[in-house]
Amino acid sequence: DHSGGLQHFEEVAVHSAEATALLQGDNYETVTWLSDREVARPPRPGWSARQFRVPPIRPSRLLQEGKGGASPRRDCRLTVMHMPGHSRGSICLHDKDRKILFSGDVVYDGSMIDWLPYSRISDYVASCQRLMELVDRGLVEKVLPGHFNIFGAERLYRLASNYISQAGVCHKISTCAMRSIASIALRVTNSRIASY
Repeated sequence: DHSGGLQHFEEVAVHSAEATALLQGDNYETVTWLSDREVARPPRPGWSARQFRVPPIRPSRLLQEGKGGASPRRDCRLTVMHMPGHSRGSICLHDKDRKILFSGDVVYDGSMIDWLPYSRISDYVASCQRLMELVDRGLVEKVLPGHFNIFGAERLYRLASNYISQAGVCHKISTCAMRSIASIALRVTNSRIASY
């Protein structure tokens, strides 16, 4: 929740690895970058992005590997797959019957982000290997990502294998530099924030 809007939902499900960040309203871990120009209409007079803080939220449900995920339909069974790398609590939801993968921020048809403060390349590589195994076993035909377009199993395999092949020493060094810059920027930005 980069925007602090979870309090508007009756049910909030999160992987247990990120539950504390939600409970604390942690702007650093939720990667909150916000400027006044991004806000169409301030929520109240005198509000400014510099003072924004993600409101603490108590998750109504903690998600775990292999357990059922949230589904709006009773005829749809989703299985939680813990896929750390992008963040420590990243997940995919897998509909085994329909061979559909809801991949969130784990994989999408764009440059995968592994330079956030809690990203880990080694975890991302392991998650990508698991994604490739799903394709090899014929368990995924369609991927619905959190960003960009829907794609199929062949593209999933290619995106995951490309990430693995590029996760060498140079990538790790540049990612470490990006993570340091992002971490400093987040700490500076969020150190100016006053609590409500």
